[in-house]
Amino acid sequence: MSIVREIKDAVRQLEPEDLAAFRVWFAEFDASVWDRQLEEDVAAGRLDQLAEEALQDLREGCCTDL
Repeated sequence: MSIVREIKDAVRQLEPEDLAAFRVWFAEFDASVWDRQLEEDVAAGRLDQLAEEALQDLREGCCTDL
């Protein structure tokens, strides 16, 4: 049995209180993984082109104030 399937089976067996705690933990864990990936992408310059395009749009007045 794969570890993913084992995790799925374990999650299905959680009591509602434990499931709620798991949801909170997983949301925080997932956000930290995403943040780390974004930081790595920024540091590696993978978002430079997108940032430049956004700045160019701003300079050209193609943006709407929120």
